[in-house]
Amino acid sequence: QVQVVESGGGLVQTGGSLRLSCAASGSRFSINAMGWYRQAPGKQRELVASITSGGRRNYADSVKGRFAISRDNANNTKYLQMNSLKPEDTAVYYCYADGNLTPMTVTVRYWGQGTQVTVSS
Repeated sequence: QVQVVESGGGLVQTGGSLRLSCAASGSRFSINAMGWYRQAPGKQRELVASITSGGRRNYADSVKGRFAISRDNANNTKYLQMNSLKPEDTAVYYCYADGNLTPMTVTVRYWGQGTQVTVSS
């Protein structure tokens, strides 16, 4: 069984910083990529940032230069450092982990529970 647990988030003023954490666990879970999506009220869920097992990073244009995704391979934990936050960053942030349960090779996406990020103006 795979669990994806995220933490962090909260309320911050414009220009402030927050850090989200996401840990994926599972005895046979081989991770290919992890990242975060976010969803604001009335809007579609959008990809914020991702990182592959090889270290390739991808960011939404709206967060480039402000957000940074990093990893702690020893603990299968990823971090999303969010700086210079803006009110438009307000959303529920969902962590995900893409991987396969060995020996199967089918990639499955697992989601975290979501965490609220609110940026006040």
